[in-house]
Amino acid sequence: MADRPRDRKPIGLIGLGLMGTAICERLLATGYELVIHNRTADKAAPLVERGARWSENPLRECDRVIISLYTTEVVEEVLSQLEDAYRPGKLLIDTTTGDPQLTASLGARLATHGVDYLEVPISGSSEQTRRGQTTAMVAGPLRALDACRDLLDAIAAKTYYVGQWGDGVRMKLVTNLVLGLNRAVLAEGLVFAKSMGLSTERTLEVLLNSPASSRTMENKGPKMVAGEFAPQAKLSQHLKDVRLIIDEAARRGRELPLTALHVQLLERAEADGLGELDNSVIIRAIEEGLLPATASGAATRGIETLSSLLNEVE
Repeated sequence: MADRPRDRKPIGLIGLGLMGTAICERLLATGYELVIHNRTADKAAPLVERGARWSENPLRECDRVIISLYTTEVVEEVLSQLEDAYRPGKLLIDTTTGDPQLTASLGARLATHGVDYLEVPISGSSEQTRRGQTTAMVAGPLRALDACRDLLDAIAAKTYYVGQWGDGVRMKLVTNLVLGLNRAVLAEGLVFAKSMGLSTERTLEVLLNSPASSRTMENKGPKMVAGEFAPQAKLSQHLKDVRLIIDEAARRGRELPLTALHVQLLERAEADGLGELDNSVIIRAIEEGLLPATASGAATRGIETLSSLLNEVE
């Protein structure tokens, strides 16, 4: 059971996409007073009806403010419009999955104003966030973590401190790499089963009770089988993260052969109009053969790279 608020001071929340809305609902259910802001005000109406309060600048009204936006660039843009409220002692808790280098630079700039910045990307869907079943990856000053432990305990089932600014996003990119490939593999397996005349419902049941089972399968398998793709986490959002993964790997001189194939599939799916649907819609992209012809060459290169790596290990 999540802790109740440690005090009665309101919590600010900027960004009401799928994740921001879920965080707001979770904290309202736990007893927090929320002061919310979004670039488009209409998204706030359902949350105001549930007890949140609208503000043009939550930073002015709250000592602790959660940020949940699309990219670090968007975070910087929004904060630039609110920076007249910067004061020593303010704490910003940023759940955005952004660019690690930009995130680290943002933390350093905020520190010059005496503002504590904590990077807290969340691993899990919006639905898992509502249920308090996510994992939080924290980076930044430890004093800031101590100052918002109650909020993290309310939002996430597990919280891990992973290092300095930038390291939170890096850890999130690792989790998203594995998570996204798990979804793609599950989708391909279900398509393969269907092509052989097997029931996808029974296939999923067998998989869930085999060594192949995973949390991804539990959460996304039923959506794939039912063909129900109401977004809990959008495909385009995951594509954004996979591009960040590729960029970060390139900075390190590291090839990611499976991710190179994955990004092509996601890009074709987005181009085919699937971007705003749940990321489990990757199964439709595989069913419809959306992988471009150039992927065969990428697959060959990927296999060659994997073989080379295995030979080095041997």
